Amino acid sequence: MAKPQKRYVCQSCGSVASKWQGQCADCKEWNTLVEDMGGVVTPFQAKHNLQSGGKAVSLVELDADIALPDRIQTGIAELDRALGGGLVEGSATLLGGDPGIGKSTLLLQACAIVAKTGHDVTYISGEEAADQIRLRARRLGLGDAPMKLAAATSVRDILTTLGADKPPALLIIDSIQTMHSDLIEGAPGTVSQVRASAQELIRFAKERGTAVVLVGHVTKDGAIAGPRVLEHMVDTVLSFEGERSHQYRILRAIKNRFGGTDEIGVFAMAEQGLEEVANPSSLFLTSRKEDVSGAVVFPALEGTRPVLVEIQALVVRLASGATPRRAVVGWDSGRLAMILAVLEARCGLSFATSEVYLNVAGGYRVVDPAADVAVAAALISALSEQPIAADTVAFGEISLSGEVRTVSHAGLRLREASKLGFSKALLPASVESRESGMALEGFSALRALVDHLLGRA
Repeated sequence: MAKPQKRYVCQSCGSVASKWQGQCADCKEWNTLVEDMGGVVTPFQAKHNLQSGGKAVSLVELDADIALPDRIQTGIAELDRALGGGLVEGSATLLGGDPGIGKSTLLLQACAIVAKTGHDVTYISGEEAADQIRLRARRLGLGDAPMKLAAATSVRDILTTLGADKPPALLIIDSIQTMHSDLIEGAPGTVSQVRASAQELIRFAKERGTAVVLVGHVTKDGAIAGPRVLEHMVDTVLSFEGERSHQYRILRAIKNRFGGTDEIGVFAMAEQGLEEVANPSSLFLTSRKEDVSGAVVFPALEGTRPVLVEIQALVVRLASGATPRRAVVGWDSGRLAMILAVLEARCGLSFATSEVYLNVAGGYRVVDPAADVAVAAALISALSEQPIAADTVAFGEISLSGEVRTVSHAGLRLREASKLGFSKALLPASVESRESGMALEGFSALRALVDHLLGRA
């Protein structure tokens, strides 16, 4: 009899290797190859012709009519926005976030609203007892919601219970790292257990039409714990972000097969749970009594939603011989170094003997490249100690040559700024928008912006 051929599966990316090796050849992760005990392949099977003996697959035309998927409205507008319009029946959603950020609170509030609209809702917790969930629901004023609770960690027990009756419209699993499948050896939370448990729950969702939401733990780096393939298995990945020291929370869509990505929902933590924030700019704009140097308002864009934030800069002159410090909160430190280099090389400004501090007010994190002009304007204002008018916004991307480049959705940014009372904008010269009614100052080069702010023009 032929000797079975072993194979090794990477627990991070799922690639297969014929022999064990320290580093995965595909994802470059170390010590992730594990022998697949259930996937032994004999040489005869490996050489067998696969072009016959299978089941015919149904093929459809690309332009065939297709019905839009039915969605379950959660009743929380900010959550529905991030989901692309609500939960899709038969979909799997992964919600990740730091401990204590409010994941369970948000889902409990959504479950209560969905249950009160006549849908069957089941909440399975592997971390808390059912009584603990009841106490939290009463504290949030949701104690009368007609939803079902259970504390369980066995995937077999959960699916057996749900399969014995009509499947629920919405199923919450809190969390996937606590689930255990008896088909796989290992403790809950291991890579193989998380992958196997998620696969069984997702299969149940697809077969029975239940919208499943999996809560996921995160690592210290902010990535969802467990195998990377978990994010590929689900339909939607949501990240719940925020700082415990700040009241705001941002729900960000990282992946969505049924809607757009990079959409956000904004919440504020209150005594009665999470409250929606219809105007996020109110959280991130500071109310200044008078103009202050180094402060500029930037209209950031999150998906299709503009959010106005204040960028603050401080430049401190040092005595000769001291090593200057660069500190950044809420922005990319590498991007700051690039802007400083362009200001020195192309505009003749010197920061070599000064400490530079940059902060995005409210704890907001900016990843939009259009923030370059706002950051440069804040640095110029802080260096010259000349304030920029409080009714001014700035945006645009800066290249290494000192060119101010155009950015996407300039009209949307200007309309939001005009709605909130801003009357002037510093932006790329290529932007032409008269819809906002604002006074536009366009610049094609960073040197022209420096001359304008310093009064040289």
